[in-house]
Amino acid sequence: MTDTMLGVFAAVAPPGGGGDMETIDVFISLIYLVSAVGFVFALKWLSHPSTARRGVKAGELGMFLAIVGTLMKTEIVEYQWIIVAMVIGGAVGAPIALLIKMTSVPQRTAFSHALGALAAGLVGTAEYYLHGAQLSRVIMTAIGFEVILGYLTFTGSLMAFGKLQGLLPGRPIIYKGQNFFNLSIFVTAVILAVYLVINPGAAHLFPYLIGLSLIFGIVLIIPIGGADMPTVIALLNGYAGLAAAAMGFAIDNKLLIIAGALDGTSGLILSIIMCRAMNRSFTNVLFGGFGAVAQGKSGAVEERTARSASPEETAEILEAATSVIIVPGYGMAVSQAQHKVRELFDALTRKGVDVRFAVHPVAGRMPGHMNVLLAEADIPYDRLYDMDSINSEFAQADVALIIGANDVVNPAARTDKTSPIFGMPILNVDHAQTVMVVKRGMATGFAGVENELFFLPKTMMLFGDAKGYIGDVVKELSGAPAGMGH
Repeated sequence: MTDTMLGVFAAVAPPGGGGDMETIDVFISLIYLVSAVGFVFALKWLSHPSTARRGVKAGELGMFLAIVGTLMKTEIVEYQWIIVAMVIGGAVGAPIALLIKMTSVPQRTAFSHALGALAAGLVGTAEYYLHGAQLSRVIMTAIGFEVILGYLTFTGSLMAFGKLQGLLPGRPIIYKGQNFFNLSIFVTAVILAVYLVINPGAAHLFPYLIGLSLIFGIVLIIPIGGADMPTVIALLNGYAGLAAAAMGFAIDNKLLIIAGALDGTSGLILSIIMCRAMNRSFTNVLFGGFGAVAQGKSGAVEERTARSASPEETAEILEAATSVIIVPGYGMAVSQAQHKVRELFDALTRKGVDVRFAVHPVAGRMPGHMNVLLAEADIPYDRLYDMDSINSEFAQADVALIIGANDVVNPAARTDKTSPIFGMPILNVDHAQTVMVVKRGMATGFAGVENELFFLPKTMMLFGDAKGYIGDVVKELSGAPAGMGH
């Protein structure tokens, strides 16, 4: 389920429970139960590539039932504005879903987090101004929690969108006293929320709570480097889900509590898993400053040369190999090369070469980005390996073929303590007998760090667009002239 869906659900979910017609209430409860089961199975099936599509369908069905059940509630007096909002949302959302490029999915995901969180914040704001001093302390606590998380996730997700889209600097933005400033904003917001719980009638303070939450979302994300954005997206997903769960308490909607809790906890768990995979502190990412580590060495940069190879030479080496490990990265997504990679996989497999794929936990710009691309090209699931299960195999591999990956294969993460990626576990591609890197040029990755791998004696740089270059290699392997058909 997405945060945008949670936002739609929240928009049509009226406050209060129960109606005059007991039969309808029972029927709605049954629909909600089936919907909740759908959400649970969706998360279960989404945890593995072979059942992921089934999980998506279960989540879609669960959300559809949730909306239908909510629209049946007797508290709804008229439907015209609800229908207008749904038509507008569908008219905007459908083209985005159909036309979005795979390279832009991370940005779209961040934007979805922003919209879902904004919906939660607006519902909490509406509830407060509708009932004000009449709110109980329990409900006011839920609203305070909802408003803080909702609005900070809204602006934080917009900042993440800006970094991913290149509208904002990808590097961490750091200044003196930043941690104290950030913590002061957050503590002040919490103090205001507590005061409003004690004295719900202090309406003049509520706009300040909203403003501080919005500001905190901005300052929370700007110190985070672009290379760490996959973990940030997972964390923001968790925040948006928890805001939705708090909204469920505020408007007494049990299914929204369930859906938000599932979304929130799964996002937080994924963040923890990814932090461990990157050897990062979850505390830092939780409160900002994640990625704000020591900068690289200053001074003049030594000019070095790298070996390159043609598609013909690449095809000869790959054909002579017995074991090839392919490492996909964001460059593969940019060039939409996943289908050509599938053709390469088929060509090498027919020649008896053992081909496997090594997927780093944070490859790409969002969790699971590479898995989605490879699944789109129908790469067999049993050929995909995570970092922990494949790293020991690189030493026995004849060729490690990197397609558009950079930071996740940079040996500086092991040796250079001044590097922003120091300590991040990487794929051991440099242990392979031969390393090949398909890349447009020698530019740095999202972390802004020069890759030592490119200058190793065993490394061959395969310069060019990944889709075109891999297509030429496939034609060489099949005996057709290179440069044709693309």
